[in-house]
Amino acid sequence: MKITRATTYVIGNPWKNWLFVRLDTDQPGLYGVGEGTLNAFARTVEAAIHELAPRYEGMDPFQVETIFQRMTRDLYSDGGQIHGNAVAAIEEACWDIIGKATGRPVYDLLGGRYHADLPAYANGWYAGPRTPESFSELAAKVVERGYKAMKFDPFGAAWRTMAPHDRKLSIDIVRAVRETVGPDIRLMIEGHRRFSVSEAIWVGERIAEFDPTWFEEPTDHTKIDATAEVARRLNIPVSAGESFYTTHQFAELLKTNTVHILQPDPSNMGGILRTRMVCAMADANYAVVAPHQAQGPIATAVCTQIGACTPNLLVSELFDEFNVEWEKEIVSPPVKVVDGRIQIPEAPGLGIDVNWAEAEKHPYQATNFLPLFAPGWERREGAAPDVVAADETG
Repeated sequence: MKITRATTYVIGNPWKNWLFVRLDTDQPGLYGVGEGTLNAFARTVEAAIHELAPRYEGMDPFQVETIFQRMTRDLYSDGGQIHGNAVAAIEEACWDIIGKATGRPVYDLLGGRYHADLPAYANGWYAGPRTPESFSELAAKVVERGYKAMKFDPFGAAWRTMAPHDRKLSIDIVRAVRETVGPDIRLMIEGHRRFSVSEAIWVGERIAEFDPTWFEEPTDHTKIDATAEVARRLNIPVSAGESFYTTHQFAELLKTNTVHILQPDPSNMGGILRTRMVCAMADANYAVVAPHQAQGPIATAVCTQIGACTPNLLVSELFDEFNVEWEKEIVSPPVKVVDGRIQIPEAPGLGIDVNWAEAEKHPYQATNFLPLFAPGWERREGAAPDVVAADETG
């Protein structure tokens, strides 16, 4: 069997253009799907996928490691997250092909199914005004849907530090959510790499009374000792890793013995196998994993396969039920959640397929990205056209 070509599709989800790939083989009707969504870089990752074509076309899709090395090590240059997402889209599609060819789900190819279903936390649910009242009202609806855990960023457009009124509003939002959902719902507080070490410690000390499951990426990922310092100083768990794109970065973080909730993102990591390696690294350090998933429905399917075979999985991230309604029309079957738990599919490969004709009805838009340092980003409506125009003109 040989890979013949990759066809890419950019789908215009309002807050982040999704990038899907279809990887065809020389076996009639046998193809795989993957995803390489990276916020504002959909077209850039798409170009990288096609530029890498000589590294995977003509290869046997069963040779996942060789294809990975041809697309990474053999090029010598480090393309960071963009490179990782391009590689991931192809690597994931290879696993989908292997699963379909063998008639097995991907998790059966990675050690076998360990979990009956997967605990999930809701994200993307707070698409409204940045007020305690709005967060409280929307959090109640999440609980009504059966979720036992939810994540949110209460910090507005904060960067490095916050003004006194922003500090108070952020803490008031966390307090309002906790009072609304009660003590038995897990709350994950998203930091989005916003803070300096001192500000992160200030925030962490004050949200501790609300018993968060974790404080996520409080400082920038490029300075691992800063993340470790925050984790060392706080009496609440710190989670990190979604922005990493190599196993070596996770090794450096684990060496500090301070962060024991790791969040590898399969898209950044170059796909399924490297993410599963990080899960094993975490296990060797008595850590748990909560793979990051803030992309599209193929990425959800990928994380479900990884979670199904990972004993030290803590929880899965889920946006799908809070995305655009038409997501259900482009992926079959859509993710199924029962009482806050993801139901694991038994179909071969990733367990899904894409309605390509429906997907093409939602074209790319330059405004479709998450402007995390612009006021109002919580509405997940993309960037304002004037902001994009200003960025493009300098």
